[in-house]
Amino acid sequence: QVQLVESGGGLVQAGGSLRLSCAVSGMILSINNMGWYRQAPGKQRELVATITRFGTTTYADSVKGRFTIARDSAKKTVTLQMNTLKFEDTAVYYCNVVPPSAYWGQGTQVTVSS
Repeated sequence: QVQLVESGGGLVQAGGSLRLSCAVSGMILSINNMGWYRQAPGKQRELVATITRFGTTTYADSVKGRFTIARDSAKKTVTLQMNTLKFEDTAVYYCNVVPPSAYWGQGTQVTVSS
């Protein structure tokens, strides 16, 4: 059974940094494209960062240059380093395969105060 457990969120001031982590079990991380998604209040869930099974990374324009996605297949984790956070980054953040499967974790709340 696939399990995705996100952690590392919190409250941070604008301009600050956070590092999110996603612990993955029940699938082979190295052969899947993985992504970080976020959902802000009243908005649809959006994909903000992707890392392919080949290690290629892509980002939404809104986070490009500020966020970095990485994968550690040995530790079965996917991380998202978020720098220069903005108020509009406030959301619940989730990891999942790309395109997303039906297996969603509980997410981790990121709140950026302006």
